[in-house]
Amino acid sequence: MSTFEAALRGGAVALLALLAVASLRGWRRSPAARYSALLAVSAAAYAIASAPNEVPEHASWLAPLRLLSIGTPAAFWLWTVACFDDEFQPSLRKFLPWVVLVSLGAFCIFGGWLLVWPAVKALALLFAGLAVWQALAGRSGDLVETRRCFRVVLAIGAGLYIAAITVTELMPHPSVGGIPGSTINSAGLVVMAFAFASTRLFEEPERALVARPPPLALRTDRTAKPMLGDLQQQALLEALRRLMEEDKVYREEGLSIAALAARLGTPEYRLRRLINQRLAHRNFSSFINGYRLAEARAALADRTQAEVPILTIALDAGFQSIGPFNRAFKAETGMTPSEFRRTQLAASYGAAAD
Repeated sequence: MSTFEAALRGGAVALLALLAVASLRGWRRSPAARYSALLAVSAAAYAIASAPNEVPEHASWLAPLRLLSIGTPAAFWLWTVACFDDEFQPSLRKFLPWVVLVSLGAFCIFGGWLLVWPAVKALALLFAGLAVWQALAGRSGDLVETRRCFRVVLAIGAGLYIAAITVTELMPHPSVGGIPGSTINSAGLVVMAFAFASTRLFEEPERALVARPPPLALRTDRTAKPMLGDLQQQALLEALRRLMEEDKVYREEGLSIAALAARLGTPEYRLRRLINQRLAHRNFSSFINGYRLAEARAALADRTQAEVPILTIALDAGFQSIGPFNRAFKAETGMTPSEFRRTQLAASYGAAAD
């Protein structure tokens, strides 16, 4: 291994180690922090374990690093989901894909199950593909402009990098233009490490990803002359309010932010920024579902609608099926729709009897 390649790998390992420590310090505040730490440690282990011709292949201290490096694609997918899915809830079960991939790698390394190795590589490619899909699937509804850009630049770039490395490792002596594949790999590790470092922004959204100035209606300086931009935003907010509360456009099937922006006659980026910065929503679905769930709660608490099926209420509010409605409802209220209805109607009948 050349001095240049050693410097590249050493720099990547040092940066990834710092990222792992920083992520662990913030794991209580951020759902993505523990997955960031796992990804950083796995990638650092890969940078060491994949170094060419430096240590005996069967060195005992190298085995744990090889196992950690095998789990990198699964760790990357888990981190992508945690960063880009605002409804993500961390749990020990979420680590199962990583455990499966590492376990299969252990069978190959320690058990001599070499026939399992193609399955390990196939799973690595699958997790890289899932990470790319996760980045693209929610991009249209993402209201955080910085994160929308990083979805493509980072997640897809890293996903393709992992896929490329997985494939090239199957080749005997990969190289491009006379440059050894291990050197190119080292350079890619450094680039990915720096890109990963930039995503520390994603793990503290209250500081970076959602600028939350006070709503226009709550500003304390009543004597200050409104700026033109404020007046324009106030007019757009009022037009948005009318569409949502009076016209109830949230009931429309397949409503997208592009369609809503067209209805308002404003550029899509401006509407994204308005909903994100003024209404403090990080994705379009949470904004729309807020109105849908409010209508559903009112209907479930209404004694005159006590016999109306819950499915009918969900469909009338704009949900397309009962499953997503039940999940969203419980996530917001902590109760199923049936439990909520029973509680509200019992309280209503009790108050009427008094």
